Amino acid sequence: MNAPMKSIPMKIVSIATSRKKGIRKTTVDSAVILRDHGLKDDAHAGDWHRQVSLLALESIETARQMGLDVTFGDFAENIATSGLDLPNLPVGTRLKLGNTVILEISQIGKECHKKCAIYYQAGDCIMPREGVFAKVIEGGAISCNDEIEICCQTC
Repeated sequence: MNAPMKSIPMKIVSIATSRKKGIRKTTVDSAVILRDHGLKDDAHAGDWHRQVSLLALESIETARQMGLDVTFGDFAENIATSGLDLPNLPVGTRLKLGNTVILEISQIGKECHKKCAIYYQAGDCIMPREGVFAKVIEGGAISCNDEIEICCQTC
């Protein structure tokens, strides 16, 4: 499996939250992730399988190269990562973020029934193709630049 990208450290490059669904998220330097819930005060958190959304920096950079004027939080992702080929990690993979947070990938991509506000604001939405969603197994605090570790694949 080719999940880690060579020579790029696996880390958190952005954290973002929003109080409402369907809008761009606001970046923050750190956040608390609650077990079985998601990011504290984020609209997407709750008792379901998509508690935390992740998107690779590499995907955001590809969108920029296609001419989109986008940055962190524009695709409503909670966490942007570097060094991980997120869409190719299998469902069930567990990721350790920082010292304590454990996420379990629960879904790769998502079905969009209609074009969302993100699509109209950014010109495209890559989350249906490249976004990854996870459940929170262990909570804790995370910060930008925290390391990410693949701690279990297809558990």
